Amino acid sequence: MQDQQKTKYGHRAKDIAQDFAEHLKYSQDADIYHTTKEGRYTALALSVRDRIIHQWNQSRKTQRANGAKRVYYLSLEFLMGRAMTNNIINLGIENEVMEALSSLGYTYEELSEVEPDAGLGNGGLGRLAACFLDSLATLEIPAYGYGIRYNYGIFRQQIKNGWQAEQPDNWLRDGNPWEIHRPDVVYPVQFGGEVQVIREHGRDRFKWSGSEVVNGVAYDTPIIGYGCKTVNTLRLWSAKSPEEFNFHEFNDGDYTEAVRSKISAENLSQVLYPNDTLYMGKELRLKQQYFFVACSLADIINRFKRKESNWGVLPDYAAIQLNDTHPSLAVPELMRLLIDEENLDWDKAWEITVKTMGYTNHTLMPEALEKWSLPMLQKILPRHMQIIFEINHRFLQQAVSYFPLQPQMLSKISIIEETNPKQVRMAHLAIIGSHSTNGVAELHSQLLKKSMFPQFNLIFKDRFNNKTNGITQRRWLLASNPKLAALINSAIGDGWITDYSQIEKLKPFAEDKNFLADFAAIKQESKIHAAAFLQKDSNMVINPNTFFDVQVKRIHEYKRQLLNALNILLMYNDLKMGGAATKDMEPTSFLFGGKAAPGYVNAKLIIKLINNIAKVINADPATNDRLAIHFMPNYRVSMAEAIIPATNLSEQISTAGTEASGTGNMKFMCNGALTIGTMDGANIEIAQEVGEENMFIFGNTEEEIQKLSLSYDPFTYVMADKEVKDAIDLLFSGYFNINEPNIFEPLRRSLFEEGDRYYHFADLRMYSDAHRKARELYKGDRNAWNRMAVLNIASSGKFSSDRTIAQYAKDIWNINSCPVEKDLSEDTALQDAVKRR
Repeated sequence: MQDQQKTKYGHRAKDIAQDFAEHLKYSQDADIYHTTKEGRYTALALSVRDRIIHQWNQSRKTQRANGAKRVYYLSLEFLMGRAMTNNIINLGIENEVMEALSSLGYTYEELSEVEPDAGLGNGGLGRLAACFLDSLATLEIPAYGYGIRYNYGIFRQQIKNGWQAEQPDNWLRDGNPWEIHRPDVVYPVQFGGEVQVIREHGRDRFKWSGSEVVNGVAYDTPIIGYGCKTVNTLRLWSAKSPEEFNFHEFNDGDYTEAVRSKISAENLSQVLYPNDTLYMGKELRLKQQYFFVACSLADIINRFKRKESNWGVLPDYAAIQLNDTHPSLAVPELMRLLIDEENLDWDKAWEITVKTMGYTNHTLMPEALEKWSLPMLQKILPRHMQIIFEINHRFLQQAVSYFPLQPQMLSKISIIEETNPKQVRMAHLAIIGSHSTNGVAELHSQLLKKSMFPQFNLIFKDRFNNKTNGITQRRWLLASNPKLAALINSAIGDGWITDYSQIEKLKPFAEDKNFLADFAAIKQESKIHAAAFLQKDSNMVINPNTFFDVQVKRIHEYKRQLLNALNILLMYNDLKMGGAATKDMEPTSFLFGGKAAPGYVNAKLIIKLINNIAKVINADPATNDRLAIHFMPNYRVSMAEAIIPATNLSEQISTAGTEASGTGNMKFMCNGALTIGTMDGANIEIAQEVGEENMFIFGNTEEEIQKLSLSYDPFTYVMADKEVKDAIDLLFSGYFNINEPNIFEPLRRSLFEEGDRYYHFADLRMYSDAHRKARELYKGDRNAWNRMAVLNIASSGKFSSDRTIAQYAKDIWNINSCPVEKDLSEDTALQDAVKRR
């Protein structure tokens, strides 16, 4: 157990048991007749939080005393999942908690499962932000995460007749015991209105008077580093009306009007916008983005002004990182604050803004780059639109020297897109307004410079860089797969928990028969656990004695769940015909999971197709002893923690040149799954680390896809391969329609009439061959398979978010760690509290 600070709250089992019992009594008013599992979970959470608070305060005091620079990570999404297990592990009190609860007749597993997932994100973007917060705290880098406290997170996904049905995710229904409400931290945010120009002291002053005001109220959640030395803060903003109730309108008999402004204001933080891939211009979404940016920058400025009055040193105290384009309004907002509120001139304000801001790009999909209707942005944020016009004017004046007599090139790089109506390109704003633009994998970063933003790379030669994504090994190995973690500890020690490069020491154990046998046994236990989880969670029956082939991620055409489904049809036909490709095949369970954006028709249709295929094949006695397909409803962090450790084959099969990075590939790798994948995103770097011989790589490369795009014809591929043609004929024959005629016609049109944008047929035969190779290795030489699996774990050291954050800190933020000593003394307030007890 780690060193522990001596505070009011002891870390022994009996101390935890006493605190738990007191919270049940005094926080829950519970007794043996009136207690619920939710109440018991809350009592445990509060007991754990009690053991965090003192070090949280100690961290802030240490950082203030040292004048430490802070990272401010602005993200519209934080997919945190459950907090209990992570916090207890990082505190180092897991055994003590189990013993404490056991002494009272409860189990830790029972209570920890009560916690709802904090699903304040759509997928990889939000989960990356959560991993980064863990790494920042563990590396003792002072940081705040800023986002929105959505009352409703990412929707709960149900499957009804094979279709995705979205249900609200009321994750705050029973409250959130981990957060601290800060009613004293409130910032007004205005929208609409008009801008007045006032001439003062020989310069124009701008005064923006909004027509609508919403208050942002802070809710803080502690983010514990491993060992609980530094505790950073996730500060989420909740929208509140400045006027709770219009009493005059109520007296006049109009109750609806009396509460209308309150409801309108508080809608801003009601629900997470359920889409992270396709741009949809919604006024609410724009207001949400400005709301959290305005609150966060006001908070940063307020904290800075407590210590400093020299604005030129702001970049020495604050590094603001924009997680994708969602917070890009931070650029004009900081300019507004510095010019309008703090009276700086434009050039000085711009220098400070650029030095302070960094921008992370997360997409290679042109349609996913945010653009806002200029008239809408002008109506909602009139002063910001003025600032954006000025930023653009000055930038184009600079850019003309790079592109003389090339108006078409200037139009291409302008922040303003000359469409009808005009659009504001938020990625351009973020690139121009920050000193660093990074991609999230080597290929992605190269394509940003080469394909997406080549003109900006020419103008800003030193701004583009790469920071390959990572995951926190503490959540995704230590917490999610404790038996594998214990096996690794027994082999190489526990240094990998905070220095994941040490996982490389595991490589010799890939040749150790005893270690491989232990690894295989743990993988089988994980399958049994995953099957039990799915039985309890979704009433789904999975055979744990099968080969687990898993594809879990957002449902999107570029991620190619459809390619996976087409290969299943090839296997199904081969099984029915007694073909060689599936002869004596290992019984296989194909597990799919992921949510489709509610408005994304083809993605939802792919879910329907997978479920219909599953219904038919799983009921076919000729094949169902060897082939089973399951779609796992409501994929989320807690489900991932059960499924990923159980996986044999990880599907990472996006079209080359479309996936920015991926982080699921890294989670599977460190849990000993082998990857079947294209050379896309971080798969390329995974292959560099472990060797292509320890993966199943297939498909056209990004360069080959570019060449193919000039003349690609999907019909040619289908007609040239009888097995593929037979599978396509079966798919669109109505065999899987289940009394719904022509239901999959939109998918047929997408694959053929619309040209198969994601090159399914160009890669299908290569995919099928690679999949057969994987199945045959698993069936024929389990020892070789397990050896490759252990080599994958041992080669995963690069893919820790600790490494990623260390690179951000050195290359972009110019920030150092600020070690926080564990305070072994009890301050006066704590001593008084002890006496009172």
